[in-house]
Amino acid sequence: MDATAGASDARDLPADGKVHASSNGPLPDPEFASRSLFDALLDAARAFGKATAIAADMETPAISYKRLILGAMVLGGRIARMSVRGEHVGVMLPSTVGAAVTFFALQAFGRVPAMLNFTSGVSSVRTCMHAAEVRTILTSRRFVEKGGLQALVEALEGDARIVYIDELRQSLSVFDKVAGALRAAFARLTHRRYRAAPDDTAVVLFTSGTEGAPKGVVLTHRNILANCNQFITYVELGPPDRLFNALPVFHSFGMTGGMIAPLLAGIPVFLYPSPLHYRQIPPLVRKFAATILVGTDTFAMGWGRVAEPEDFASLRVGFLGAEKIRENTRDFYEEHFDFPLIEGYGATEAAPVISANTLRHRKDGTVGRVMPGIDFRLDPVIGLAEGGRLAVRGPNIMAGYLSADAPGELQPPPDGWHDTGDIVTVDTEGFITISGRAKRFAKIGGEMVSLAACEGHASVLWPDNSHAVVAIEHPRKGEELVLVTDYQDAQREDLVRHFLAHGLAEIMIPKRIVKVEALPVLGTGKLDYRGVEELAEARVSGS
Repeated sequence: MDATAGASDARDLPADGKVHASSNGPLPDPEFASRSLFDALLDAARAFGKATAIAADMETPAISYKRLILGAMVLGGRIARMSVRGEHVGVMLPSTVGAAVTFFALQAFGRVPAMLNFTSGVSSVRTCMHAAEVRTILTSRRFVEKGGLQALVEALEGDARIVYIDELRQSLSVFDKVAGALRAAFARLTHRRYRAAPDDTAVVLFTSGTEGAPKGVVLTHRNILANCNQFITYVELGPPDRLFNALPVFHSFGMTGGMIAPLLAGIPVFLYPSPLHYRQIPPLVRKFAATILVGTDTFAMGWGRVAEPEDFASLRVGFLGAEKIRENTRDFYEEHFDFPLIEGYGATEAAPVISANTLRHRKDGTVGRVMPGIDFRLDPVIGLAEGGRLAVRGPNIMAGYLSADAPGELQPPPDGWHDTGDIVTVDTEGFITISGRAKRFAKIGGEMVSLAACEGHASVLWPDNSHAVVAIEHPRKGEELVLVTDYQDAQREDLVRHFLAHGLAEIMIPKRIVKVEALPVLGTGKLDYRGVEELAEARVSGS
């Protein structure tokens, strides 16, 4: 930890709506982002060597750039016969080498991957498909069977054509393979016919839908490549690093930070299909000799509890996002393993990284400083004395949203600004501290209360468990705070004692405690707050 880590006397910037330009390191190289994603892959192969082993998974010990490009050309040529240029093609695959090949197969022939979240349920997937006008879904029969997704796929068959990649590969003719090999040998010439402009759509991701219906997030080639350049340069990644990624590729950081960025930076990546396989992952990290681990606080704690010190001996850093790193998680890793957990922050709309701590510039408890090339402003929020609502603008900010209300109709961010919906403070050194989502504040007794802050104090009291605080309607008081926890011995008396002992206002103390076996979690690793609210409302109304 360097001199910037830990406590600081830096003051907070005022929430006055003024524009601030990030000066945290060199600006991203505009040439890096002025290409198509497939051109960037070809450039990486030339820079780091076509024979360099660049990706692996459970069944593929290593695949070189050459084999990745060949696979993309063979498969892409076959997919091109059943789609049209610019079409949004649904991709429903786990984090594997096959997903990387499929992603770049679509890129090579000018098709747009629409990355579907297969953990979100039939209704949510249908909404996403409708918004992005998806007519074909690429998946794997083996994956569907192993993942128990038959019901989901059957429900979607009336909405789109389901194409099984594993069966498609088996049906490839000799002509398909020879034609693909020739295309791969002259990949730049082949791609020229389908090459997208930097500001054309590269991929459609989808919001989690925790605060409403999911929306399509349209990211351009420039958006993704700019963010790769920002992240790689700012956190100083590159050979001889090796990255282990168990985040799903429908997750924005799982896709950009965990798959695309390492491939373009010459960093071998191990792709694993489920972050929930806590016991299987640590030995694989050791076998792959990974130096970088990406994940979330929840997943990292799950892996850490079962890992032996030698499993993580090769790691030099863990980059975590999507949720706050809890103090007990950080303490656990410092006690058991010899590498730090670094917290970052992003949004799907930002492709996704907005800010990050680094090994050089780190302040625990914050999400680091804004990436170079991103402007930000803090808009005042009525009722809040500290902090403001964060808005960001830069080359990585999305082209716009797609919604089910207006399928295929792009809704760009106003004047290029994305309102994150997060309430933050930013100190004069540039470090961001998140207070919570704007929608995760409750008005209790006329005062604005941060539900995230309430959760944080519950975690201090009971650090070995998971907690969520939600506000539900009260017939007389307007809103009432409820703590939902998996700690079965939680008592409100202890909660009251702890909050008051730390000088916290009584309005911050949850009025009820709901105990559950496990809190609902989204496939991205984030808490499913909509699910938590439903649990709390059901328990309270039934009491």
